[in-house]
Amino acid sequence: MARHNAAQKRPPAGELPSSPAGAYDDVSELLGVVVDHERRRGRGAQSNAAGRYEPLARVAFDDGWRSLEELPPFKTTVQTDATRKIVTRNESPDIGFDRSINPYRGCEHGCVYCFARPTHAYLGLSPGLDFESKLFVKPEAAELLERELSAPGYKPAVIAIGTNTDPYQPIERKYQVMRRILEVLDRAGHPVGIVTKSALVLRDLDILARMAERKLAKVALSVTTLDAELARKMEPRAATPMRRLETLRRLAQAGVPTTVMVAPVIPALNDMEIERILEAAHTAGVREAGYVLLRLPLEVRDLFREWLMANYPDRYRHVMQLVRDMRGGKDYDSTWGTRMKGTGPYAWMIGRRFELACEKLGLNAARVNLTTQHFRAPKAGSEQLSLF
Repeated sequence: MARHNAAQKRPPAGELPSSPAGAYDDVSELLGVVVDHERRRGRGAQSNAAGRYEPLARVAFDDGWRSLEELPPFKTTVQTDATRKIVTRNESPDIGFDRSINPYRGCEHGCVYCFARPTHAYLGLSPGLDFESKLFVKPEAAELLERELSAPGYKPAVIAIGTNTDPYQPIERKYQVMRRILEVLDRAGHPVGIVTKSALVLRDLDILARMAERKLAKVALSVTTLDAELARKMEPRAATPMRRLETLRRLAQAGVPTTVMVAPVIPALNDMEIERILEAAHTAGVREAGYVLLRLPLEVRDLFREWLMANYPDRYRHVMQLVRDMRGGKDYDSTWGTRMKGTGPYAWMIGRRFELACEKLGLNAARVNLTTQHFRAPKAGSEQLSLF
């Protein structure tokens, strides 16, 4: 059946568009905004609504003409991001780093719950299917990093990579931006902490093991579930749960300090797996662990609700009610200090279960702290090299 794009006024940020019969209720399937399955096969989001800064939204609908023209499926495209700086600074009081690097914008893994999705709105693109299909690469990241590390007055501290989009998403195989970044950090003796869902991190095990010997590198893998079917629905292009556990095992065997992140914890969907995930990671050699409660900022809220209704309609109301119970009656509360863990009895129970499981397994009994003592600023390009 043919589809036609028609422009309409965009609803206020965070609100669902209205249907011909009135506003959608909490259990609507949102058929007016969901993209045909064949066009989004292998993707996480169900829709591709315009970003919150766009004056108009485009919604596909049947115009009744039964045109032979069909809209093409979403294909991954990559553009160059001509950024001038690569190290991003933050002053958030509830995270353990003040600087990070994002080699890519957008992420092909397609995790439906990804809190980074709203950043695509800054590019005039959708946080939905655009986020996982219209990607941006920073090919000069390593050169920019070397320049910033050599700047006068630079003071080293752990750089976090993978906190926004995954540095080891599939296109990294071609562009190898992350490997070149690690080469710069290795030469400079600069500490780095990596978060990923990809087994591709093992490609760089030679560099990571070398850096780990000097306490310069740690790697965390997010293991959301041990259920392969659930993982495929939530994180369609990320490594399978078993591949992630095997990756943790190989990293640990090579002497790289590893952390398992049970993140995000989604009530009534994967929170019953907390103990099993920690046990499996411990068996793989992991000795540190963390967790983060599901976060639904801005457009992520509607994208997650669409996905939940499409895949687990019988749990929809229960899951969303528990989410609100842990967010002060709202779908999301961005308050520092509570945004990662939530509040209320159910959030307390999740935290206590996590703590007890870690205590039982001996996780987090000791933590590896990275060092800056090996840092040597790279020589600037115009600097005269020593003859000796």
